[in-house]
Amino acid sequence: MNNTENKSPTGRLELICGPMFAGKTTELIRRLDAARSAQEITLAMKPAKDTRYAHQELVTHAGGRTRASAVATASDILAAIGDARVIGIDEAHFFGAQLSAVCLKLVALGRRVIVVGLEFDHRGDMFEPFPTLLAHSNDTTRITGVCSACGGASIYSQRMVVSAERIHVGGVGDYEPRCAACFIPSAR
Repeated sequence: MNNTENKSPTGRLELICGPMFAGKTTELIRRLDAARSAQEITLAMKPAKDTRYAHQELVTHAGGRTRASAVATASDILAAIGDARVIGIDEAHFFGAQLSAVCLKLVALGRRVIVVGLEFDHRGDMFEPFPTLLAHSNDTTRITGVCSACGGASIYSQRMVVSAERIHVGGVGDYEPRCAACFIPSAR
């Protein structure tokens, strides 16, 4: 047996985080397209509760699209991966802390995992799974948007509607990108 036969496959964890309207899903689609161009088997995943644009597609706010599988829970991702070598997971914050173990298992299986989502909620608190996954990430891309109030670099998503729930599925009109100076955390 030579040395390469003893090695386990090397996986990779990539994070893309930032506020709403910053281009996170656009970047995920770009990376999945690049992997497909390199003849890699890819799979895009999204939470089933994200029903804003299409059930079986990732859709950007600008209209970019790619086919995706919608799953109800983070553990459903493991059952859906098949032969995919590159797995893109959009709206990671919808899955919560359970997504961390799933992503780390996929990396241990030698898969490239690209995780996309909001790092902060409407109160300015970090969303799981990001605190855990940031510690294990091979590559973290923090994308900023344009603050809707002053034009500066946004890192937060300002909730513009009243909702007691931590996660409120929404888009234009429901949220605005805001910089740290213009962001007003929602009441607890």
